[in-house]
Amino acid sequence: MWELIRANKRKSLFLFVCLGACLLVLGYFIGSAFSPGRGGVVGLFIAAGVWFSGSVISYFSGESIILALSNARQVSRDVHPQLFNVVEEMKIAANLHSMPKIYIIPDRAANAFATGRKPEKAAIVVTAGLLSKLNRDQLQGVIAHEMSHIMNRDVLFMTFAGVLLGSIVLISGLFLRSMWFTGGSSRRYSAGKSVKGSGQAQLILIAVAIVLAILAPLIARLLYFAISRKREYLADACAARLTRYPEGLASALEQISANPFGLASANKITAPMYIVNPLKSVGSTHPPTSERIKILRSMSQGANYTDYQNAYSLVKGKSSAIIPPSGLYKKEAVPIRKASVEKQLERGKKKTARDVGDLMRAVNGYAFLMCACGLKI
Repeated sequence: MWELIRANKRKSLFLFVCLGACLLVLGYFIGSAFSPGRGGVVGLFIAAGVWFSGSVISYFSGESIILALSNARQVSRDVHPQLFNVVEEMKIAANLHSMPKIYIIPDRAANAFATGRKPEKAAIVVTAGLLSKLNRDQLQGVIAHEMSHIMNRDVLFMTFAGVLLGSIVLISGLFLRSMWFTGGSSRRYSAGKSVKGSGQAQLILIAVAIVLAILAPLIARLLYFAISRKREYLADACAARLTRYPEGLASALEQISANPFGLASANKITAPMYIVNPLKSVGSTHPPTSERIKILRSMSQGANYTDYQNAYSLVKGKSSAIIPPSGLYKKEAVPIRKASVEKQLERGKKKTARDVGDLMRAVNGYAFLMCACGLKI
Protein backbone atom coordinates (compact mmCIF):
# COMPACT_ATOMS: atom_id res chain seq x y z
CA MET A 1 0.00 0.00 0.00
CA TRP A 2 2.80 2.41 -0.87
CA GLU A 3 0.35 4.59 -2.79
CA LEU A 4 -1.71 4.93 0.38
CA ILE A 5 1.36 5.93 2.39
CA ARG A 6 2.38 8.52 -0.23
CA ALA A 7 -1.17 9.89 -0.39
CA ASN A 8 -1.27 10.16 3.40
CA LYS A 9 2.03 12.06 3.39
CA ARG A 10 0.70 14.53 0.80
CA LYS A 11 -2.53 15.05 2.74
CA SER A 12 -0.60 15.42 5.98
CA LEU A 13 1.61 18.13 4.45
CA PHE A 14 -1.41 19.98 3.02
CA LEU A 15 -3.34 19.90 6.30
CA PHE A 16 -0.22 20.79 8.27
CA VAL A 17 0.19 23.90 6.07
CA CYS A 18 -3.51 24.75 6.52
CA LEU A 19 -3.23 24.49 10.30
CA GLY A 20 -0.07 26.63 10.17
CA ALA A 21 -1.88 29.23 8.04
CA CYS A 22 -4.64 29.42 10.66
CA LEU A 23 -1.98 30.07 13.29
CA LEU A 24 -0.25 32.78 11.20
CA VAL A 25 -3.49 34.63 10.37
CA LEU A 26 -4.52 34.47 14.01
CA GLY A 27 -1.14 35.81 15.13
CA TYR A 28 -1.27 38.70 12.64
CA PHE A 29 -4.69 39.96 13.71
CA ILE A 30 -4.02 39.51 17.42
CA GLY A 31 -0.85 41.57 17.01
CA SER A 32 -2.76 44.22 15.04
CA ALA A 33 -5.42 44.36 17.75
CA PHE A 34 -2.83 45.26 20.39
CA SER A 35 -0.82 47.63 18.15
CA PRO A 36 -2.33 48.75 14.81
CA GLY A 37 1.05 49.84 13.43
CA ARG A 38 3.69 47.13 13.50
CA GLY A 39 1.75 44.85 15.80
CA GLY A 40 0.52 42.66 12.93
CA VAL A 41 4.05 41.95 11.71
CA VAL A 42 5.21 41.26 15.28
CA GLY A 43 2.25 38.92 15.82
CA LEU A 44 3.02 37.19 12.54
CA PHE A 45 6.62 36.56 13.55
CA ILE A 46 5.57 35.32 16.99
CA ALA A 47 3.03 32.94 15.40
CA ALA A 48 5.71 31.73 12.95
CA GLY A 49 8.03 31.13 15.91
CA VAL A 50 5.32 29.15 17.69
CA TRP A 51 4.73 27.15 14.49
CA PHE A 52 8.43 26.38 14.08
CA SER A 53 9.02 25.53 17.73
CA GLY A 54 5.80 23.50 17.83
CA SER A 55 6.93 21.56 14.77
CA VAL A 56 10.32 20.81 16.32
CA ILE A 57 8.71 19.78 19.59
CA SER A 58 6.17 17.64 17.71
CA TYR A 59 8.85 15.83 15.75
CA PHE A 60 11.19 15.11 18.64
CA SER A 61 8.83 15.00 21.64
CA GLY A 62 5.27 14.97 20.31
CA GLU A 63 4.60 11.36 21.25
CA SER A 64 6.02 11.92 24.74
CA ILE A 65 3.69 14.88 25.27
CA ILE A 66 0.66 12.91 24.08
CA LEU A 67 1.57 9.91 26.24
CA ALA A 68 2.02 12.17 29.28
CA LEU A 69 -1.31 13.92 28.63
CA SER A 70 -2.98 10.51 28.36
CA ASN A 71 -1.48 9.27 31.66
CA ALA A 72 -0.04 6.26 29.80
CA ARG A 73 2.52 4.02 31.53
CA GLN A 74 4.99 1.87 29.64
CA VAL A 75 4.73 -1.77 30.73
CA SER A 76 6.76 -4.94 30.41
CA ARG A 77 5.62 -8.32 29.14
CA ASP A 78 5.08 -9.56 32.72
CA VAL A 79 2.17 -7.16 33.21
CA HIS A 80 0.11 -8.58 30.33
CA PRO A 81 1.77 -11.36 28.24
CA GLN A 82 -1.19 -11.79 25.89
CA LEU A 83 -1.07 -8.11 24.87
CA PHE A 84 2.61 -8.41 23.96
CA ASN A 85 1.96 -11.62 21.99
CA VAL A 86 -0.84 -9.99 19.98
CA VAL A 87 1.26 -6.88 19.24
CA GLU A 88 4.13 -9.09 18.04
CA GLU A 89 1.74 -11.04 15.77
CA MET A 90 0.35 -7.88 14.18
CA LYS A 91 3.82 -6.35 13.83
CA ILE A 92 4.89 -9.38 11.78
CA ALA A 93 1.65 -9.35 9.76
CA ALA A 94 2.13 -5.63 8.98
CA ASN A 95 5.75 -6.30 7.93
CA LEU A 96 7.12 -3.68 10.32
CA HIS A 97 10.77 -3.99 11.31
CA SER A 98 10.44 -2.48 14.79
CA MET A 99 8.28 -3.54 17.71
CA PRO A 100 6.16 -0.63 18.98
CA LYS A 101 6.46 0.27 22.64
CA ILE A 102 3.44 -0.78 24.67
CA TYR A 103 1.66 1.49 27.14
CA ILE A 104 -1.37 0.99 29.36
CA ILE A 105 -3.64 3.73 30.71
CA PRO A 106 -4.84 2.72 34.21
CA ASP A 107 -8.48 3.54 33.54
CA ARG A 108 -11.73 1.50 33.53
CA ALA A 109 -12.79 2.93 30.17
CA ALA A 110 -12.19 0.74 27.08
CA ASN A 111 -10.18 2.44 24.33
CA ALA A 112 -6.84 2.47 22.47
CA PHE A 113 -4.66 4.64 20.21
CA ALA A 114 -1.25 4.72 18.52
CA THR A 115 1.29 7.53 18.37
CA GLY A 116 4.84 8.25 17.20
CA ARG A 117 6.55 10.14 14.38
CA LYS A 118 7.63 6.98 12.49
CA PRO A 119 7.28 3.18 12.81
CA GLU A 120 10.64 2.90 14.58
CA LYS A 121 9.47 5.33 17.29
CA ALA A 122 5.84 4.24 17.54
CA ALA A 123 3.81 3.29 20.60
CA ILE A 124 0.51 1.46 21.04
CA VAL A 125 -1.60 2.50 24.00
CA VAL A 126 -4.54 0.57 25.47
CA THR A 127 -6.60 1.08 28.60
CA ALA A 128 -6.89 -1.38 31.47
CA GLY A 129 -10.63 -1.51 30.83
CA LEU A 130 -10.06 -2.63 27.24
CA LEU A 131 -7.81 -5.51 28.27
CA SER A 132 -10.30 -6.77 30.84
CA LYS A 133 -13.24 -6.47 28.46
CA LEU A 134 -12.07 -8.09 25.20
CA ASN A 135 -11.24 -11.66 24.24
CA ARG A 136 -8.18 -12.48 22.13
CA ASP A 137 -9.84 -12.10 18.72
CA GLN A 138 -11.29 -8.73 19.70
CA LEU A 139 -7.99 -7.52 21.13
CA GLN A 140 -6.23 -8.63 17.95
CA GLY A 141 -8.68 -6.55 15.89
CA VAL A 142 -8.01 -3.43 17.97
CA ILE A 143 -4.23 -3.89 17.87
CA ALA A 144 -4.36 -4.51 14.10
CA HIS A 145 -6.31 -1.25 13.69
CA GLU A 146 -3.68 0.69 15.64
CA MET A 147 -0.84 -1.12 13.85
CA SER A 148 -2.45 -0.03 10.57
CA HIS A 149 -2.24 3.62 11.66
CA ILE A 150 1.48 3.09 12.22
CA MET A 151 1.92 1.20 8.93
CA ASN A 152 0.04 3.90 6.96
CA ARG A 153 2.05 6.73 8.63
CA ASP A 154 -1.14 8.23 10.13
CA VAL A 155 0.49 8.69 13.51
CA LEU A 156 2.96 11.27 12.14
CA PHE A 157 0.18 13.63 11.08
CA MET A 158 -1.90 13.05 14.20
CA THR A 159 1.09 13.81 16.43
CA PHE A 160 2.07 16.96 14.50
CA ALA A 161 -1.49 18.22 14.12
CA GLY A 162 -2.36 17.52 17.75
CA VAL A 163 0.46 19.74 19.07
CA LEU A 164 -0.25 22.46 16.46
CA LEU A 165 -3.97 22.42 17.24
CA GLY A 166 -3.08 22.76 20.91
CA SER A 167 -1.00 25.86 20.10
CA ILE A 168 -3.91 27.47 18.24
CA VAL A 169 -6.32 26.74 21.09
CA LEU A 170 -3.83 28.09 23.66
CA ILE A 171 -3.12 31.36 21.80
CA SER A 172 -6.82 31.95 21.15
CA GLY A 173 -7.67 31.33 24.79
CA LEU A 174 -4.94 33.65 26.08
CA PHE A 175 -6.03 36.45 23.74
CA LEU A 176 -9.72 36.18 24.66
CA ARG A 177 -8.85 36.22 28.37
CA SER A 178 -6.61 39.26 27.87
CA MET A 179 -9.48 41.06 26.12
CA TRP A 180 -11.69 40.31 29.10
CA PHE A 181 -9.27 41.92 31.57
CA THR A 182 -8.00 44.79 29.38
CA GLY A 183 -11.16 45.59 27.45
CA GLY A 184 -11.85 48.77 29.39
CA SER A 185 -8.42 50.29 28.85
CA SER A 186 -8.51 49.34 25.15
CA ARG A 187 -11.82 51.14 24.73
CA ARG A 188 -10.51 54.26 26.49
CA TYR A 189 -7.42 54.22 24.25
CA SER A 190 -9.57 53.82 21.19
CA ALA A 191 -11.90 56.63 22.23
CA GLY A 192 -8.97 58.98 22.75
CA LYS A 193 -7.64 58.32 19.25
CA SER A 194 -10.99 58.42 17.48
CA VAL A 195 -10.39 62.02 16.36
CA LYS A 196 -7.60 60.86 14.07
CA GLY A 197 -9.62 57.89 12.86
CA SER A 198 -7.25 55.30 14.27
CA GLY A 199 -9.60 54.42 17.13
CA GLN A 200 -12.24 53.10 14.78
CA ALA A 201 -9.67 51.13 12.82
CA GLN A 202 -8.34 49.53 15.99
CA LEU A 203 -11.85 48.61 17.11
CA ILE A 204 -12.35 46.84 13.78
CA LEU A 205 -9.04 45.00 14.16
CA ILE A 206 -9.96 43.99 17.73
CA ALA A 207 -13.36 42.73 16.51
CA VAL A 208 -11.72 40.73 13.69
CA ALA A 209 -9.14 39.31 16.11
CA ILE A 210 -11.86 38.23 18.55
CA VAL A 211 -13.84 36.56 15.76
CA LEU A 212 -10.71 34.76 14.53
CA ALA A 213 -9.79 33.72 18.07
CA ILE A 214 -13.20 32.05 18.31
CA LEU A 215 -13.25 30.59 14.80
CA ALA A 216 -9.60 29.52 14.38
CA PRO A 217 -9.76 26.65 16.91
CA LEU A 218 -13.04 25.47 15.32
CA ILE A 219 -11.58 25.58 11.79
CA ALA A 220 -8.42 23.83 12.97
CA ARG A 221 -10.49 21.09 14.64
CA LEU A 222 -12.55 20.63 11.47
CA LEU A 223 -9.35 20.16 9.45
CA TYR A 224 -8.06 17.79 12.11
CA PHE A 225 -11.28 15.78 12.21
CA ALA A 226 -11.84 15.62 8.43
CA ILE A 227 -8.74 13.56 7.73
CA SER A 228 -9.03 11.45 10.89
CA ARG A 229 -12.49 10.20 9.83
CA LYS A 230 -11.23 8.78 6.52
CA ARG A 231 -8.17 7.28 8.17
CA GLU A 232 -10.40 5.33 10.54
CA TYR A 233 -12.06 3.60 7.59
CA LEU A 234 -8.66 2.83 6.06
CA ALA A 235 -7.34 1.46 9.34
CA ASP A 236 -10.44 -0.75 9.66
CA ALA A 237 -9.82 -2.12 6.15
CA CYS A 238 -6.16 -2.82 6.90
CA ALA A 239 -7.03 -4.43 10.25
CA ALA A 240 -9.52 -6.79 8.58
CA ARG A 241 -6.82 -7.82 6.12
CA LEU A 242 -4.11 -8.27 8.77
CA THR A 243 -6.28 -10.43 11.05
CA ARG A 244 -8.37 -12.11 8.31
CA TYR A 245 -11.24 -11.87 10.80
CA PRO A 246 -13.39 -8.69 10.40
CA GLU A 247 -15.78 -9.84 13.14
CA GLY A 248 -13.03 -9.50 15.75
CA LEU A 249 -12.74 -5.75 15.21
CA ALA A 250 -16.51 -5.35 14.70
CA SER A 251 -17.36 -6.97 18.05
CA ALA A 252 -14.54 -5.05 19.75
CA LEU A 253 -16.00 -1.75 18.51
CA GLU A 254 -19.37 -2.84 19.93
CA GLN A 255 -17.80 -3.56 23.31
CA ILE A 256 -15.88 -0.26 23.38
CA SER A 257 -18.85 1.90 22.35
CA ALA A 258 -21.06 0.18 24.95
CA ASN A 259 -18.57 0.71 27.78
CA PRO A 260 -20.22 3.01 30.37
CA PHE A 261 -17.02 4.52 31.76
CA GLY A 262 -15.64 7.84 30.51
CA LEU A 263 -11.90 8.21 29.90
CA ALA A 264 -10.71 10.80 32.42
CA SER A 265 -7.37 11.53 30.71
CA ALA A 266 -8.86 12.19 27.24
CA ASN A 267 -9.14 15.76 25.98
CA LYS A 268 -10.08 17.65 22.82
CA ILE A 269 -6.55 17.34 21.40
CA THR A 270 -6.07 13.60 21.91
CA ALA A 271 -9.69 12.49 21.28
CA PRO A 272 -9.29 11.99 17.47
CA MET A 273 -6.39 9.56 18.06
CA TYR A 274 -8.51 6.96 19.86
CA ILE A 275 -10.17 4.07 18.04
CA VAL A 276 -13.56 5.30 19.33
CA ASN A 277 -14.19 8.92 20.29
CA PRO A 278 -13.85 9.02 24.11
CA LEU A 279 -15.53 12.45 24.43
CA LYS A 280 -19.21 12.37 23.55
CA SER A 281 -19.46 16.16 23.91
CA VAL A 282 -16.83 16.83 21.22
CA GLY A 283 -17.75 17.00 17.53
CA SER A 284 -17.74 14.01 15.22
CA THR A 285 -14.05 13.07 15.24
CA HIS A 286 -14.79 9.54 14.00
CA PRO A 287 -17.17 7.89 11.55
CA PRO A 288 -20.29 6.48 13.25
CA THR A 289 -19.26 3.34 15.12
CA SER A 290 -22.44 1.54 14.06
CA GLU A 291 -21.56 2.22 10.43
CA ARG A 292 -18.00 0.91 10.85
CA ILE A 293 -19.38 -2.26 12.45
CA LYS A 294 -21.91 -2.73 9.65
CA ILE A 295 -19.19 -2.40 6.98
CA LEU A 296 -16.96 -4.96 8.68
CA ARG A 297 -19.83 -7.42 9.06
CA SER A 298 -20.73 -7.01 5.38
CA MET A 299 -17.35 -8.50 4.39
CA SER A 300 -18.70 -12.00 3.84
CA GLN A 301 -16.69 -12.85 0.70
CA GLY A 302 -13.19 -12.20 2.03
CA ALA A 303 -10.94 -9.82 3.94
CA ASN A 304 -8.90 -8.07 1.26
CA TYR A 305 -9.11 -4.38 0.34
CA THR A 306 -11.55 -4.98 -2.52
CA ASP A 307 -13.92 -6.77 -0.15
CA TYR A 308 -13.81 -3.82 2.25
CA GLN A 309 -14.37 -1.33 -0.60
CA ASN A 310 -17.40 -3.31 -1.80
CA ALA A 311 -18.80 -3.50 1.75
CA TYR A 312 -18.18 0.24 2.23
CA SER A 313 -20.00 1.13 -1.00
CA LEU A 314 -22.89 -1.20 -0.06
CA VAL A 315 -23.36 0.32 3.40
CA LYS A 316 -22.85 3.93 2.28
CA GLY A 317 -25.10 3.48 -0.74
CA LYS A 318 -22.56 5.14 -3.06
CA SER A 319 -19.41 4.11 -4.89
CA SER A 320 -17.00 6.65 -3.38
CA ALA A 321 -13.47 5.23 -3.17
CA ILE A 322 -12.00 4.70 0.28
CA ILE A 323 -9.18 2.40 -0.87
CA PRO A 324 -6.47 3.71 -3.27
CA PRO A 325 -6.31 2.11 -6.75
CA SER A 326 -3.12 0.21 -5.86
CA GLY A 327 -5.03 -1.69 -3.17
CA LEU A 328 -7.87 -2.55 -5.53
CA TYR A 329 -5.64 -3.74 -8.38
CA LYS A 330 -4.32 -6.59 -6.28
CA LYS A 331 -6.92 -9.33 -6.46
CA GLU A 332 -5.27 -11.88 -4.18
CA ALA A 333 -7.83 -13.73 -2.10
CA VAL A 334 -7.73 -13.22 1.66
CA PRO A 335 -10.15 -15.80 3.08
CA ILE A 336 -11.86 -15.07 6.38
CA ARG A 337 -10.58 -17.41 9.08
CA LYS A 338 -12.59 -19.02 11.83
CA ALA A 339 -12.76 -17.51 15.29
CA SER A 340 -10.05 -18.65 17.66
CA VAL A 341 -12.43 -18.00 20.56
CA GLU A 342 -16.03 -19.04 20.05
CA LYS A 343 -17.54 -16.54 22.43
CA GLN A 344 -16.62 -14.07 25.11
CA LEU A 345 -16.61 -15.72 28.52
CA GLU A 346 -19.22 -14.39 30.90
CA ARG A 347 -17.11 -13.21 33.81
CA GLY A 348 -19.65 -11.05 35.56
CA LYS A 349 -19.31 -7.50 36.82
CA LYS A 350 -17.45 -8.41 40.01
CA LYS A 351 -14.83 -10.52 38.22
CA THR A 352 -14.34 -7.84 35.54
CA ALA A 353 -13.96 -5.17 38.22
CA ARG A 354 -11.32 -7.27 40.01
CA ASP A 355 -9.43 -7.85 36.75
CA VAL A 356 -9.40 -4.12 35.98
CA GLY A 357 -8.31 -3.30 39.53
CA ASP A 358 -5.49 -5.85 39.47
CA LEU A 359 -4.24 -4.58 36.11
CA MET A 360 -4.37 -0.94 37.22
CA ARG A 361 -2.39 -1.77 40.34
CA ALA A 362 0.16 -3.74 38.30
CA VAL A 363 0.61 -0.78 35.92
CA ASN A 364 1.13 1.51 38.90
CA GLY A 365 3.87 -0.74 40.27
CA TYR A 366 2.08 -2.57 43.08
CA ALA A 367 3.47 -5.95 44.14
CA PHE A 368 1.15 -8.96 44.51
CA LEU A 369 1.39 -11.72 47.10
CA MET A 370 -0.45 -15.02 47.02
CA CYS A 371 -1.78 -16.21 50.35
CA ALA A 372 -1.70 -19.94 51.18
CA CYS A 373 -5.49 -19.87 51.08
CA GLY A 374 -5.38 -18.79 47.41
CA LEU A 375 -6.24 -15.11 48.02
CA LYS A 376 -4.29 -12.55 46.01
CA ILE A 377 -3.07 -9.63 48.14
